[in-house]
Amino acid sequence: MTVTGQHGTREARALRALRDERSSVRLSAALAVGSTPDPRFVGPLVERCAVEPEFLVRDMLTWALTRHPVSDTLPVLLREVRSERPQARSQALHTLSKVGDPRAWSAITRALLTDGDEEVARTAWRAAVVLVPEGEEAALAAVLVTQLGRGGRETQLSLSRALVGLGSAAVSVLDATTRAADPGVRAHALATERLRSDPDTGFAFALEEAKRVVALGGTGSGEGGS
Repeated sequence: MTVTGQHGTREARALRALRDERSSVRLSAALAVGSTPDPRFVGPLVERCAVEPEFLVRDMLTWALTRHPVSDTLPVLLREVRSERPQARSQALHTLSKVGDPRAWSAITRALLTDGDEEVARTAWRAAVVLVPEGEEAALAAVLVTQLGRGGRETQLSLSRALVGLGSAAVSVLDATTRAADPGVRAHALATERLRSDPDTGFAFALEEAKRVVALGGTGSGEGGS
């Protein structure tokens, strides 16, 4: 790329810095770009999000994007959630949740909420709870409960938090899932209900307690042993 003039020189320096092998330089570059927003940087920032290995730098890239007008960032981010690269999808979803524009809701598809990549799915769950329009919460909860029992403790905690974040809209679908045939699904549903009713309960404790209830043949509704 050939750039000329003061603005072109600044752009070239910033683009080089965003790709520097030193994470501290990349972090400073993202901070600088966010401090002086310029629509020419939106594309490069989104592209860098897709490949940036350091969490702190990715977070700064997202911050830099939120500093730009939504009219510049939203179209690019909506395209990025359809990327073949999992990190690109995940980071675009995360950024959309920070931008908070309701028009982004259309991008939160069932395919993303059930994405085979756990990081993408977790980010989609968080973004969905932020962006869901009034009246759509129950439909979102119905999709989220299909993921109960999935993954390890971190993934299950993310899903439970998302369901709890939907409030009363998730109550009926959660209650139904406590009677699911799969014991892992049942335990995860029970642990989520425990978190909903007692937010101070630790998830690890709630999940282990739910597993004991399920192992004893209970559903958390008074059946089973103690």
